[in-house]
Amino acid sequence: MWAAFLSLIVVLLYATAVFFAVRAAQTARTPQGAVGWVVFLMTLPWASVPLYMFLGHHRFRGYRIARRESERVVAGLKAHADAIAPDPLSLSVNARPFEQIAHMVISRGNGARLLTDGDATFQAIFAAIDAAQSYVLVQFYIVRDDELGLELQDRLIAAARRGVRVRFMTDAIGSHGLPESYFRDLRDAGIDVADPRDQRGPNFRFQINYRNHRKTVVVDGKTGFIGGHNVGNEYLGQDPVFGNWRDTHVEISGPSVLQLQLIFCEDWHWAHGEELLDELFWQSVLDPQDRNALIVATGPGDGSETGSMMFFSAIAAAQQRFWIASPYFVPDLDILAALKNAAMRGVDVRLLVPDVADHRIPWLAAFSYFDEIRAAGVRVMRYTDGFLHQKVFVVDRSIAAVGTTNLDNRSFRLNFEAMALFFDEDLAEEMAQMLERDFCHSFELTEPLSAQPSYIRYGAPLARLFAPIL
Repeated sequence: MWAAFLSLIVVLLYATAVFFAVRAAQTARTPQGAVGWVVFLMTLPWASVPLYMFLGHHRFRGYRIARRESERVVAGLKAHADAIAPDPLSLSVNARPFEQIAHMVISRGNGARLLTDGDATFQAIFAAIDAAQSYVLVQFYIVRDDELGLELQDRLIAAARRGVRVRFMTDAIGSHGLPESYFRDLRDAGIDVADPRDQRGPNFRFQINYRNHRKTVVVDGKTGFIGGHNVGNEYLGQDPVFGNWRDTHVEISGPSVLQLQLIFCEDWHWAHGEELLDELFWQSVLDPQDRNALIVATGPGDGSETGSMMFFSAIAAAQQRFWIASPYFVPDLDILAALKNAAMRGVDVRLLVPDVADHRIPWLAAFSYFDEIRAAGVRVMRYTDGFLHQKVFVVDRSIAAVGTTNLDNRSFRLNFEAMALFFDEDLAEEMAQMLERDFCHSFELTEPLSAQPSYIRYGAPLARLFAPIL
């Protein structure tokens, strides 16, 4: 009897593994991911079946439905695109790939201010919240119940008490340690909260591998913020282990704020089931800085590989310079080839990564790629003044980008991300100068993997095996 029961369990387990293997072959976002899952499922079903339930890669059909419901706003923004279209002479690169990826168009009349540390970032965000007159939209991947998190809470509660409509959203995985009391205090003050414990998406489908990694603040539809900072004391450089925290945010104004606002609306609708479009301000207010800008949102809800394609398009556009800073470097084959090709074309390609690790496996995996890109002429710079967390890149004197997307497979295919792209010569030069200062706090990697300490030499190839989910 017991033997028959065990046999039945084994048969059901293998049947489930076969079903998941077929599903992985049909729906995995990359051939490498499909092969990896099929082999894993068929050889170790007792371990792979539970993992596949949580980590399997599939697109969010429901999120695409939510996006279609915002098409009327997209159409509205495009309807007066001619009035805010940039002067063609001000664009030194072909912008069509970026517009195709974003499903929106570049606009002129935008303002941008780089915020290069936590103090500057949160001073600007708090000042904007304090000045809000109608509404505030807040979304962070991580919110902590520490001094900075409580100050954000206080500012939002104060805004709500003076009649401002406040909406607050965070990610279930990123903010897993945020206590229920934090949400309760916001609700008691009249703030609308998309509680990650109740929302659809990762919790609903067991897909804890998917994360909303965006960090967005929009005030009155006129001022917006996006970048690498989350809400926690470490982002102010107060972590005793990492010390200085090098990150970049950008404050934006002009028509691109409406694009950022639209992305928030899509996320809010998916997480909370509420339609916001008719409650918000949707008229373009031009900024005298008159920069050309576009917000590019990517994620597993897209029908194509938008995250990877955005970086590929930027690298392909570079003629003189492609500098990028990312805390993690676990690229797919397309980005790896694009970086090498750019360097072989004579482009000055520099990759800035942290010398210290906050997540050991992706940090180790990066070493397995460094020899390959360095052989093609890419310069690998390792930041030493604390931890580098910024996600920025600059192309020639043409494009400056700030946002949430890391240079890894997780950001390309598993996370919901967003980048603000500025097709502006002055901002590109400002960002290049910012990165040059970062290079001064870095050293160039020259030693091959074979000369690294043994834990890196042997750990890097093993860590790379996890590349599809890193």
